[in-house]
Amino acid sequence: MTKKYIIGIDGGSQSSKVVIFDLEGTIVSEGKCELQPMHLAENGVVEHPDDDLWDSLVVASRAAMDYFPGNKADIIGLGLCTIRFCRALLKRDGSLASPVMSWMDARVSKPYVHENEDVAYVTTTSGYMTQRLTGEFVDTAANYQGQWPIDTDTWAWSEDDAVIEQLGIPREMLFELKMPGDILGAVTGDVAAKLGIPEGIPVVATANDKAVEALGAGLLAENTALISLGTYIAAMIPGHDNPKGTTAFWTNFASTPRQYLYESNGIRRGMWTVSWFKELLGDDIMLKAHQDGHSVEEFLNREAQHIPAGSEGLMTVLDWLAPAEAPYRKGMMIGFDARHTRAHIYRSILEAIAMTMKNRVDEMCTELGITLENLIISGGGSNSALLMQIFADVFGIPTTRNEVNGSASLGAAICVAVALDIYPDYETAAKKMIRTGNTFEPDKSNVALYSRINQEVYKGITDSTDNLLKKAALIFQ
Repeated sequence: MTKKYIIGIDGGSQSSKVVIFDLEGTIVSEGKCELQPMHLAENGVVEHPDDDLWDSLVVASRAAMDYFPGNKADIIGLGLCTIRFCRALLKRDGSLASPVMSWMDARVSKPYVHENEDVAYVTTTSGYMTQRLTGEFVDTAANYQGQWPIDTDTWAWSEDDAVIEQLGIPREMLFELKMPGDILGAVTGDVAAKLGIPEGIPVVATANDKAVEALGAGLLAENTALISLGTYIAAMIPGHDNPKGTTAFWTNFASTPRQYLYESNGIRRGMWTVSWFKELLGDDIMLKAHQDGHSVEEFLNREAQHIPAGSEGLMTVLDWLAPAEAPYRKGMMIGFDARHTRAHIYRSILEAIAMTMKNRVDEMCTELGITLENLIISGGGSNSALLMQIFADVFGIPTTRNEVNGSASLGAAICVAVALDIYPDYETAAKKMIRTGNTFEPDKSNVALYSRINQEVYKGITDSTDNLLKKAALIFQ
C-alpha cells in the first residue's frame, strides 16, 4: 500500500513552519522561516511588515518540500494553523489592504473602525491564509475570540444587530465560518506552484494556534493541563461547557468541534524573555557555546543545572510586557548578591516561568473545582530537561513532554486525518499520531522548597513593589 502524507502548517508569532507527517505522526520533513521584526509605526501599532506571513510560508513550504523524500502525489491534505487574536484587512480580491495587525496591536482589542475604503473584508490570519491558499472567503469558527461578533455557544456569527453594530464589522465584511475538521477548499494551481505542493489537495480547518497545539499535545483528559511555552505562555484544560463570567480563566474554542478549552491567565513575552537574556549576553556566550559544541540554550542549561533550586535567593518577575490593567509594571530581578552569575539569572527566569504558571493554574483549578494530576509541556522550551524538572518540582506532579514538541503542526495534521476519514475520531487519531516522550517526576525536597518560596515570598512580590513602580512610571515613560 502506498504511503500517504499530511502537511501541517504552524504560522506562529516568530516563524512560519511547514511540517510533513506520515499517517502515524512521524515527521518526514520540515521547513521553517523566521518572521521579520514587527513594524512599530507608532505607540500601540504592532504590524507584521509587508506580506510577511504569506512570504515566510512560501519559504518554509519550499524548504519542507526540498527535503521531502516521498512522492509529492502521495500528499493527501493540508491542515492550516495560524496565530490568534490578529486582524487582517483585505481588499475585494483577497489581497491585503494594509499589513496584518499583530495580537500585540492595541487596535485588535477594540471594535473595528472602517477608515480605508479599500477594505472589503475583516478577518483573521487563518482567514487570510485560507483565501490565499484556496481562493475561498471562508475561515474556521474556532479562531474568532475577542473583538468579533461571534456567538461562542453556537460557533456562528451573532444574530444580534446590536452586537454587529457595537463591534463595527458589517455581516457582508465577514467570512463564511466552518467547523474544525471541515474542508475549506482546495489548493489552487498558482499557489501549488509557489509552495511546491500538490495542486488540488484539500485545506482543512483547524482552530486558533493554542487550541491546535493542545490537540497535537494530546490534551484530552480533564485532570491534565497543558502549558504552552511560546511568546505568550498559557495553560489549558479541556472541557465540555462554555462558562461565562469566570475570573481565573477564560473559555476558548477547542480544535475539536463543539468542545472548549479553559485557558488560564498567562505570561506575555514569556519565552521571549529567555531569548532577550541570551541576546543580552552577546557574542561572547555564542563563542563559548560553539567551542563547547552546544547551542546557547544547551550551554546555559548545562551551567544552570548546577545552580541549586531557588537560585540562591534570586527571583525574577516576568512583567517584561506590562498587563493592560497595570501598565506601570516592569520586569524585575530581586535578591542579588555576590554569588550570583549568569547561570543564576538564567535559572531564575526559568523558575519564574514555572512559579508564575503554577499560581495561574492553581487559580484556574480552584475556580473549576478540579485537582490536577498530570502536566504536559509543549513548545521549544520543553527540549530543556532543566526546565521540565523545574516544572515538575514547582507543580509537584509528573510532567511530560512529547516527541514532537512543536505540537501545533501535528494538531493540524490530526485535523486532516479525521477530516479525510483516515481515523474515525480525534481520540483515535491522537492515540495513533502522538507519541509521549519523557516524564519527569518531582523531587520531594525541591517541591517543598519551591512551595515555601512561592507561598511566603513570590506570590506577594508585586504587592510590595507596585507602589514603587507607579511612582517610577511618572518619571520613566
